Amino acid sequence: MTNAAALDFDHVELLIGTVENAADANAKAVRNTVLSPRFYTTDFDAMDKLNVESVRTEWDVMMKEYEGDNNHDHFQRDAAFAEEVKVLMPQLSPEMRQEFLDFLISSLTSEFSGCILYNEVRKHVTNPDIKQLMTFMARDESRHAGFINQSLRDFDLGIDLGQLKRTKSYTFFKPKFIFYATYLSEKIGYARYITIYRQLEKNPDKRFHPIFRWFERWCNDEFRHGESFALIMRAHPELLRGVNLLWIRFFILAVYATMYVRDHTRPLLHEAMGFESTEYDYEVFRITSDIARQVFPVEVDIDHPTFRAGMTRLVELSIANAKAKERGGLLGAIGRAVTAVQAVFTFGRLYLLPVKKNELPADIRMQPTW
Repeated sequence: MTNAAALDFDHVELLIGTVENAADANAKAVRNTVLSPRFYTTDFDAMDKLNVESVRTEWDVMMKEYEGDNNHDHFQRDAAFAEEVKVLMPQLSPEMRQEFLDFLISSLTSEFSGCILYNEVRKHVTNPDIKQLMTFMARDESRHAGFINQSLRDFDLGIDLGQLKRTKSYTFFKPKFIFYATYLSEKIGYARYITIYRQLEKNPDKRFHPIFRWFERWCNDEFRHGESFALIMRAHPELLRGVNLLWIRFFILAVYATMYVRDHTRPLLHEAMGFESTEYDYEVFRITSDIARQVFPVEVDIDHPTFRAGMTRLVELSIANAKAKERGGLLGAIGRAVTAVQAVFTFGRLYLLPVKKNELPADIRMQPTW
């Protein structure tokens, strides 16, 4: 099986590119690829019509949690932060530096994507429940993006967020697709951050940057955001049955596959933390699948041999596609077309695998106990 150790840096560099200056960093954030985080817009009128009365009790409790804002003082760099950066960053190899920068830029873009989407919904709706929720979530995501950007500035690579908002292209999603995709994004974000935090909590010698010390409370914001979309979907049960089960299945698989391929472009990053990329990803899949049973009646079988083989195949095809792109010319174009068809076929095989069915719990809210 292909794993992180099997990918040499030449392959990684093909997939993630290199960042040498602020212009490179900003260009990378703006660029849209299959693997890069996207910016979204949606049907604001439909969002305005959402009704959460059937989950009112849980909704009001959640709103009080947002109002309490237990992370209002969290995203501030302490005195030790700058000192750790000075000591640890020169120890990074050039290859490791590129992987870490890719991690920071994609994480910032993802956080800022949420900030923009939530803020746009807030501005375009009058529904007091949705407006209040979007205000709180935009606040959180703005803090997250800003905090990451501070770490990029340590490398003199800060992202111009205003320019990014103006120049990055936007993808239109119907509200239900926003709910499925964003719920999964927030929950998988929690699973990723808490898995890293727990690993480095046990192995502090492997914490090569101080930003990881902030991940525990940070990922609880992500968890609560996911809870918000879970309540919205449970308040509209039509989103969780019929043909929509096929869409849920699609989004779970798409989010998992994107994460798996992207993470396998960062083998040194995971190795530095004491992970192997495949092992790390399946732990994140497991946590996310456990959490998503609160709202999704189906889940993909992450332990099915065909699922695992398909994930590996998608990594191989991503590398082959990058090589064809670098080759250029007619042969390169043919190579890219062939790998794209093969990737669609592989994804189709994964999509047709049997899924597991879940009985939705009576109590919707969950606590971040992982």
